[in-house]
Amino acid sequence: MYAVTDPTTGEVAELYPTASDAEVEAALTAATHAATTWGRGSTVAERAALLRRIGDLHQEHSEELAASIVREMGKPLAEAEGEVGFCADIYHYYADHAEEFLADEPLDVTSGPGSAVVRRSPLGVLLGIMPWNFPAYQVARFAAPNLATGNTIVLKHAPQCPATAALLERLFTKAGFPEGAYVNVYATNEQIAGVIADPRVQGVSLTGSERAGSAVAEIAGRHLKKVVLELGGSDPFLVLSTDDLDAVVDSAVAARLDNTGQACNAAKRFVVVQDLYDAFVEKFTARLLAGATGAPLSSAAAAENLGRQVDAAVAEGATLHTEGERHGAYFPAGVLTGLTTDHAAARQELFGPVAMVFPATDEDDAVRIANDTPYGLGSYLFTTDPAQAERVADRIEAGMVFVNGVGAEGAELPFGGVKRSGFGRELGRPGTEEFVNKKLIRTVA
Repeated sequence: MYAVTDPTTGEVAELYPTASDAEVEAALTAATHAATTWGRGSTVAERAALLRRIGDLHQEHSEELAASIVREMGKPLAEAEGEVGFCADIYHYYADHAEEFLADEPLDVTSGPGSAVVRRSPLGVLLGIMPWNFPAYQVARFAAPNLATGNTIVLKHAPQCPATAALLERLFTKAGFPEGAYVNVYATNEQIAGVIADPRVQGVSLTGSERAGSAVAEIAGRHLKKVVLELGGSDPFLVLSTDDLDAVVDSAVAARLDNTGQACNAAKRFVVVQDLYDAFVEKFTARLLAGATGAPLSSAAAAENLGRQVDAAVAEGATLHTEGERHGAYFPAGVLTGLTTDHAAARQELFGPVAMVFPATDEDDAVRIANDTPYGLGSYLFTTDPAQAERVADRIEAGMVFVNGVGAEGAELPFGGVKRSGFGRELGRPGTEEFVNKKLIRTVA
C-alpha cells in the first residue's frame, strides 16, 4: 500500500510495509503516554523551543526533504525547496507566538464578585491524515500549532509519500520531541477507522478529497470527535478591471500552475468581465502554455482522471487550447473556453494544469459565476477600484479572498474554507484554537 513510485517513469522505487495492528496500537499507546506526561507537564516555552529546533532542522535538511518530495510526487525542485522553507517559517512562527496565543485570557466579570479566566490546554492525542500534494507543508500546518499546545500526534501520511513521512518523523525525534509526541504510522483505511473510534483519540484533522473527508467526518461524528477538514477547491479568479493586463495575466498563470496545478487553493476558474475577456484569453493561453513546468502530475492515474474530465468538457461543447500530448503522468497545460456554469466541469475540481475561463457581463454576473460551485476554499480578485474590491470580497463565498495578488499565504494567516471545501482553520491564531480545551476558571472568593 505504501510505495515510492517515480511519477516520471511509473516505476516503483521503494516499498514500505503496512503497519500491523500491534504497531498501530503501539503508536496510540506511545502518543497517549506522551500526552499525559509531556503534553500536560511541559511548559509552553519548552514546547516552543522544540518547535524552533524542528524549524531549524527543516532548513538544515532542506535538500534531503526537497529531493524526497520530488521523487515521490513529481513537484518541480524549486517548488519543493520553497515548500520546505515555508515549513520552517511555520514552525518558527509558532515558536515565537505560542506563549502569546496560549496565555490565560482574563474575562470581565459582571455577574457577581470574583475573577475569571479562560485557560487553553491540550485535548490529548490527535490523528492527522495528510495528502500527497504538499508532503511536508501539510504536516507543518497541522503539527506546529498542536504540538505548541501540548497535543500529541499520530500521523497517517498519503500512501505515496512514505519516505518523506519517515524522514519527518526522524527530524521530530532529532529535534528532541519525546517518544510518542509525533508518531508516524503506515496504517490502512480500516485501521484508521479504528483509530478515529478509539477513546484515546480526541480529534482528527484531514486534508484530502471530499470523499475522504465525508468518510472521516462520519466516523468521527458517531464517536463525538472534533474534526478539521480541508478538502477540495475550485477557486475563482475574478478579473473586473485593470490598468495592467499583462501583470494580471502573469498572476493568473502563477495561480494556476502552482504545484503543476495540484493545489486545493490554486485558481482554477477564471472569471473575466466581457470587455477584457478576449484579450485576457489570448494572453493567458499563450503564457500558460509557455510557462508550463514540464513536470509530471503525481501519478499516471491522476493524469488519466484529469483527461476524463477535460474530454467530458469538450464533449459538452467546450474548446480546449493546448499543445503537446498526454503520456504517463505527464499532462500538457491547457485552457478551456466556451464554458458556462451549466457545464459539468464548471462544478468540478480540475487537479492539474488546465484552466477554465468564463466571460461575465458585469460585477454581479462575475460574483454569480464565482459562487456557483459546491466549493468555497480560496478566491482571487483583481480590480483597480478599492470600493469594488471591498464590496466583492464580502460577497464571495469562500474561506479566503486575496485581492490583487497571488501566493500571499503566510504562517500568520488562517487557512480554510466553507461549503464542501471543509471547515475549521489552520495557521495563525485560529490554527491554535481548533484542538484546545478553552477552560473557564471562575474564582468567586
